[in-house]
Amino acid sequence: MKVFVSGVGMIPFAKPGASAGYHDMGAAAARLALEDAGLGYGDIEQAYAGYVYGDSTCGQKALYQVGMSGIPIVNVNNNCSTGSTALFLARQAIASGAADCVLALGFEQMSPGALGSVFRDRPAPFDDFDAVTDRLVGMPEIPLALRYFGGAGLSHMKKYGTRLETFAKIRAKASRHAANNPLALFRKVVSEEDVMAAPMLWPGVMTRLMACPPTCGAAAAVLVSERFAKQRGLKADVRIAAQAMTTDRPGTFDSGDMMRLVGFDMAKEAADKVYREAGIGPEGIDVVELHDCFAQNELISYEALGLCPEGGAEKFVCDGDNTYGGKVVTNPSGGLLSKGHPLGATGLAQCYELTHQLRGTARERQVEGARVALQHNLGLGGACVVTMYCAQ
Repeated sequence: MKVFVSGVGMIPFAKPGASAGYHDMGAAAARLALEDAGLGYGDIEQAYAGYVYGDSTCGQKALYQVGMSGIPIVNVNNNCSTGSTALFLARQAIASGAADCVLALGFEQMSPGALGSVFRDRPAPFDDFDAVTDRLVGMPEIPLALRYFGGAGLSHMKKYGTRLETFAKIRAKASRHAANNPLALFRKVVSEEDVMAAPMLWPGVMTRLMACPPTCGAAAAVLVSERFAKQRGLKADVRIAAQAMTTDRPGTFDSGDMMRLVGFDMAKEAADKVYREAGIGPEGIDVVELHDCFAQNELISYEALGLCPEGGAEKFVCDGDNTYGGKVVTNPSGGLLSKGHPLGATGLAQCYELTHQLRGTARERQVEGARVALQHNLGLGGACVVTMYCAQ
């Protein structure tokens, strides 16, 4: 059964301490998506609410402000891929025929500083990742996320001769894109030189500007079946053509490669599934929102998604094939690096951006003639979700 994105909503992202509460942010994004779809909360048959840092049933706390209609509300936590996991479940509900109108919501109220475990009295889900990272790169004094993705970037540098300046080019590109996004957290344009001059988080491997900031925010999408859209006269101009969610295989821990530890294989497998299902290869993609939690992961993801050959990412960047006028515009929103990364909201913020791109309503960010879009949302130790959208 065909699934359409009928409405999207997103609020401006903010620094920790500068946002409303998670419940108010979530409710605001949900209302915006419903308004965009031309529907009321009473039309929603199921809702999937994604967040990482919060107690049980935060989804109900947010959505009860929008309506209390007795529908199933499922709370979703899948690390940084949480928002796209909520979208994945909402799409499945419609594709299976279980529902005709479903809300996917993501929100996050984050604290300042590096990510860390909340529960200290039990094994952490990252213990296995830490053990491999300790063995491959060491540097236990560096926060875990920086070690993972910095280590992956270092692996690419050693394997292919990639220069630190190439990651700086990616960050500078993100800032140029975000300058046109009123919902992005950081809209100041920075140059490659600015990125290189920023404080070193890991000498020779990563500067501060190559890492995304902790962020608060919310985004939502209303998905509908083709039948429901026709009955209600709703927008059906953006279709989810294919979607895949993958988790780790043994090679994540056994390969001895930091790029594979942070999800290269998951991304490649999910992308390959989506390309087969949609019958469209990477050469047919016009615009991509991908998971650039670090500039290093954006570069690695170009190769995992097939946007360029393995080992070809530096040339892809230096040739300008990742921006306007190149082969495929990546992260026109500014991505996580400039837009911000409220974990539960990120995947749905990507959906918001790509929906507007395919509608032709992205204003100064518009990718000319965009007809096919790809979304990549990765959660270390969680999942990788890849979604392809087509303009109708």
